[in-house]
Amino acid sequence: MARGTGGRRHLCGIWTAWTEAASASDAVSDIAQAIGTASLSQIVAFFSADYDPEILADTLTKQFPGVPVAGCSMSGGIAPAGGLDRGLVVIAFPAERFRIVSTVLDAIDHLDVERTASAVRALRRTLDPAGPCREADAPAADRRFALSLIDGLANAEETVVSAIAWALDGIPIVGGSAGDDLRFRDAVLLHGGRIHRKAAVLVLVETDWPFEIFKSDNFEPTQTKFVVTASDGERRTVHELNAEPAAREYAMAIGLDPEGLSPMSFAAYPLAVKVGGEYFCRSIRRMNEDGSLSFFCAIDEGVVLTLAEPRDIVASTRDELARLDTALGGVDLIIGFECVLRRLDAESRQVGHGIADLYRRYNVVGFETFGEQYRAMHLNQTFTGIAIGKGLSGREETGDVPVAL
Repeated sequence: MARGTGGRRHLCGIWTAWTEAASASDAVSDIAQAIGTASLSQIVAFFSADYDPEILADTLTKQFPGVPVAGCSMSGGIAPAGGLDRGLVVIAFPAERFRIVSTVLDAIDHLDVERTASAVRALRRTLDPAGPCREADAPAADRRFALSLIDGLANAEETVVSAIAWALDGIPIVGGSAGDDLRFRDAVLLHGGRIHRKAAVLVLVETDWPFEIFKSDNFEPTQTKFVVTASDGERRTVHELNAEPAAREYAMAIGLDPEGLSPMSFAAYPLAVKVGGEYFCRSIRRMNEDGSLSFFCAIDEGVVLTLAEPRDIVASTRDELARLDTALGGVDLIIGFECVLRRLDAESRQVGHGIADLYRRYNVVGFETFGEQYRAMHLNQTFTGIAIGKGLSGREETGDVPVAL
């Protein structure tokens, strides 16, 4: 695991900085020292649930006056130097070659889809006039991507990301669900100097640096199927699988006693649903006292769930990152959103160091989530993100500038 504080300026001009400082004010001070006086267009921050979010928001506003800040609480951080159990991870976009706007969507647990779509379309329009970072003959959508940060305890990601993707009209979106380690008590969002709950933050980026969104998982379906015969979709709780108590039926399938089920069990044996010919994980959050199972995604009655089995997580991640490296002519930076259960699974298989080495090699920065977004889908036990390439015609390549504090 990474220790201490560090910062790095990447070829595209983005600064990444990280710290494991114990207090919010000390953490922001560390980050400011790492970044220095760079001219910035946007800060995106991922922070420990142990920090006082009000102090964090106030300190960031004072330390970076005039710079918009968006962010969320995390269940662990990812920095170019390695993983962080706690602390603050910051992505600071430069003013040069990046145009960025953002908005907050409140009350997502009672989402008004039309109003949400209107807000997203209005945000898009603020980028529509020709700007200095877009070539006149380049379609705007090809130079834009969106980052979504959504309260992972509001049980609303499916509706939110679907409404956002609809209004973005082809602009690719990736993101993660805010968490609080594995406490399941309080996830918070940061936008405009204020703390928000039951909310989502959308950051819309336009740049002429090459990029590609992606997703990666390491599971494949087995022949074991479960039909959801009783569930509460709003609470994401499944009471029965195959007309039997859910926890007992699931435990029997993986060869465990229901009393032995734990986050490690759920990480090692996720369930998947087939959508459009492709399988997507639907991970279990916890077993409840009544024998039901709570999920990180909504599960409706009648849905067929498939037990998934693991593939080599290091090999599958390496293959995807290598593909991106080839496609982009070299990866400069990856903004990543990784399910916290992937980390638990990697640790239980004692291959966490292999994943950490890959993330360092490809400059992955981001956070561990309660769920991931990819296009119009809300996913679990997946690694999603946006890879930014090195190749920009006409730009002198100066290389990374590491900062050691």
